Amino acid sequence: MSDDAALKVAIIGPTHPFKGGVAVHTTELAHHVQAAGHRVELLSWKRLYPKMLYPGEIEVPMDEPEVPPFRAATRPLSWNRPDSWVRVGRAIRSADVVIVVHVVPQLVPTLLAIHKAATSGGSAPRFVAIAHNVLPHESRPGDEALVRSLFRRLDAVIVHTPQQAHVAAALGAELVRTVPLPPHLPGGEPATREPYAGPARLLALGLVRPYKGIDDLVRALADVPGPTLTVAGEAWGEAGDRVREAAQLPGIDGRVSIRSGYVPAAEIADLLAQHDVLALTYRTATASQNALLAHKHGLAALATKVGSFGDDVTDGVDGLLVPSSDHDALVAALRELADPDVVRRLRGGVEPPDLSGPWAAYLGTIEALAMSFATEPRSRSRITLRDRAKGAVAGLRPRIELAPGDLPDWIHPTDVLASDSDADDTRDLVRSLGLPRRGSKVGGWAAIGGLAAVLRVRDDGHRSALIVDQSGPTSPFASWARAIGFAPLEFEVGDELDVDPGSIDVLTRLHPTDAEAEELADLLGQATWALRSGGLLITTVALGPQDVPGTLGPADLRAVLAHADNAGLRLVGDLDGELTSRMRYAQTHARDPRAAYGLPRLTWRRR
Repeated sequence: MSDDAALKVAIIGPTHPFKGGVAVHTTELAHHVQAAGHRVELLSWKRLYPKMLYPGEIEVPMDEPEVPPFRAATRPLSWNRPDSWVRVGRAIRSADVVIVVHVVPQLVPTLLAIHKAATSGGSAPRFVAIAHNVLPHESRPGDEALVRSLFRRLDAVIVHTPQQAHVAAALGAELVRTVPLPPHLPGGEPATREPYAGPARLLALGLVRPYKGIDDLVRALADVPGPTLTVAGEAWGEAGDRVREAAQLPGIDGRVSIRSGYVPAAEIADLLAQHDVLALTYRTATASQNALLAHKHGLAALATKVGSFGDDVTDGVDGLLVPSSDHDALVAALRELADPDVVRRLRGGVEPPDLSGPWAAYLGTIEALAMSFATEPRSRSRITLRDRAKGAVAGLRPRIELAPGDLPDWIHPTDVLASDSDADDTRDLVRSLGLPRRGSKVGGWAAIGGLAAVLRVRDDGHRSALIVDQSGPTSPFASWARAIGFAPLEFEVGDELDVDPGSIDVLTRLHPTDAEAEELADLLGQATWALRSGGLLITTVALGPQDVPGTLGPADLRAVLAHADNAGLRLVGDLDGELTSRMRYAQTHARDPRAAYGLPRLTWRRR
């Protein structure tokens, strides 16, 4: 990145020797922003908060970091020294953007003082918060008022799930961006596993707190003979007492082991290698990387359908998903895990997570915000996509070499998914290509055709096509495009796509965020305006009876194709009218006359 494009970034948040996911994320963020060519200053705490707010051990030994430390980090802040807050605020006035890591509401006064000191001069930096939890899992009176007072003063807030975005907006955040939490996994590389064939050996790793529901898991385990559980981590107050009490229930029979105390990063890999399933039976959650940690080390996951677990775990493939606080569902899942064949199958379905691609999207979001602030001070300015693409591409290299000829001929840019077997074939292909596991097999079918269209039609061999993806975070399309060297820019449906006419190479809207019937006209109009000549619009729509909301019948879809052709968008890949026959096949083999029965993938090229 050139000096002109480099930003001066100040990051304020916990880092080594503070322990835990937030400190690790802050450290990794500093490394990645610096690797992208920006000038980074990481300012942390000498004393983070009073002991009463964190009853466990707050730091790790200085010589045992959880991830490589950021060497240029300083620790000038103390929760009980307001003068340190003001000094830090004055010291960062020359930054282009200040990233504050929102940890707990009790630190809001510190951040407000820093903000006031930094913005009281002439040229002020812009402030962006990264909110891991907008509000605490166990909130206290006054938390909402404190967070609202902070968010109203910030230029933007980054959150990691749509649910947290709603909470941030309700608390006064003017500009909220949702981007999945990128992986920052402690523990190093997986350790060697000893052969094992038996009921699942479950592991609950990390702090034992009420919202994690570990006592729910132990009570369910009392009803299911076979599986064992290790609880490894610091226990907080009553949460630890409840787990120990549950471990004495009839039926447990000594199958619950409690390893109290912090687990050092150097011991995580060996501990994971001694287990088969990571237990994530949370009652509530926001974003978590623990399912990714499990998959990196070859473990399946038993998780509740809260926070980001539903996106990271594919039920029945690489883990099991159950409703939160549902005793019967937990018992049923544990009965499955008592079968060694089920354990072996689930572990066999685990694939290593994509560890680099999500960081490119994360940095792209930060850079886009900073650049838009720079172009129009004190306003919500238009994001310049070319500038954002530069940020996303910085430091990104293809991890998987994939040429058009590597994709079989049966992958068509335009096609109809009419049977599960086609989706199964796609899943097998994706595994053979080494693409990251993400999303459902239907989403994979949609995405692989889109990827084929980009490679065959819009790739110049240098992966320079400007791709705007509106398929949503659970679609694998953007992850796969990053894995082979592109830098797709992800927008949520409803975000204003304020770009120059004729500036985009590829615009995608793929399952699960299909284009509904009433949206197609607007999407076609957007594409004819935003795409350059030869650019692609790739989308999926639901095919179904006319009386089913959001679906199109074959006749309606043919009318849409004619309208698109008149607008200058020509269908790609339907050489012999196969689309019509595939739609007819889907219609005649429909199982439910009241539901969608096919998924057309449509690729148009702008004349």
